[in-house]
Amino acid sequence: MFAAVGSSPRGFALLSVPLACKGDGNRSPVRPSWIVYGPRSRQFLSRTDVVKRIASSRGIEERESALEDLRHDSAFEDTMLQRRVAHWRMAKAYKDSSVVYEGRVENYNAGGLLIRFHSLVGFLPYPQLSPSHSCKDLQKSIHDVARELVGTYISVKVIEVNEKDANIIFSEKQFHWSEFGRRIKVGDVFHGMVSSVEDYGAFVHVLFPDGCYYLTGLVHISEVSWDLIHDIRDVLHVGQMVKVKVIYVNSETSRLALSLKQMEMDPLLETLDMVIPQDGLTESNSIGKTSNMNIEPLPGLESICGELLQEQGIKDVRLGRQVLEKRVVSQDLELWLSSVPANDQQFTLLARAGRQVQEVHLTTTLDHDGIRKAVQHALERIP
Repeated sequence: MFAAVGSSPRGFALLSVPLACKGDGNRSPVRPSWIVYGPRSRQFLSRTDVVKRIASSRGIEERESALEDLRHDSAFEDTMLQRRVAHWRMAKAYKDSSVVYEGRVENYNAGGLLIRFHSLVGFLPYPQLSPSHSCKDLQKSIHDVARELVGTYISVKVIEVNEKDANIIFSEKQFHWSEFGRRIKVGDVFHGMVSSVEDYGAFVHVLFPDGCYYLTGLVHISEVSWDLIHDIRDVLHVGQMVKVKVIYVNSETSRLALSLKQMEMDPLLETLDMVIPQDGLTESNSIGKTSNMNIEPLPGLESICGELLQEQGIKDVRLGRQVLEKRVVSQDLELWLSSVPANDQQFTLLARAGRQVQEVHLTTTLDHDGIRKAVQHALERIP
């Protein structure tokens, strides 16, 4: 079995021979030797053949010719070895410095692209390929995309080098993160395309103003909808166009978190502040020691309010509006603290269970952090 490794301007083609055949026809490993194709002889000669030629040479000219072939064989072998050593050092330098490399796509296989790196060949796994290629035509398979890239040059980063195992791993995604990751920030809104759907969330390719998809982010299942989602596949599918908000970005780890539900107003706030106008409110009722309750609280809320009255700094607890949400967000009773600070010693909590929402008004001298701790202490005492 022969494997070509190079050629020289003098017309010599060199091939390595990893196996040799014994006289009985069995293959046995031997020390690789070079095959020399001499321009004068026009025939393949092994190192052994060249030595035999030298030994059997009768004339000076014939002997010099054989010696020249042998000297060229050894020099070429040393040169190739030196080049490969230098290129392995170069690959490690690219990895350590994160410098961008323009690599030619030599070929592809079932797992990724083969990228030329000087005298070496590295590998770019398909998951490290930028979504900018596959999003151009969703009907094409990844192998169709790879086939079209053969012979072209792409910008990549070296992310792994292992000379012992002869491995160089490239990433086009890492290059795009270095270019486009700094252009996005938390709160930005993008259009995107769903690339895959998993049980825990959906991956979305982010569309940039130039019409290309360079980065991919995760929409966790908790960020898909304000509704309770049992199966994310009931809501999202591959190829679906969505509008997302950036809620977390880390260029160093190439992590991007996106949200679909934050493109809409929280239905809790929508119910309380938009559906029911403020001027339509009735007088709320105190549930202090001398109060009469005209509003039936959520199950378990009365005990919580009683415990809140035991906290130092809380003077009074009163129930406010009680409404129904459009959707069920949680079956358990939850207490939500408003982001609005206490005003004139008045602060509002939101009790929520199923579709029911109840306002709980506090009269307190505590600040926001003090109210949070008081609520935690009160909840800890509830069996």
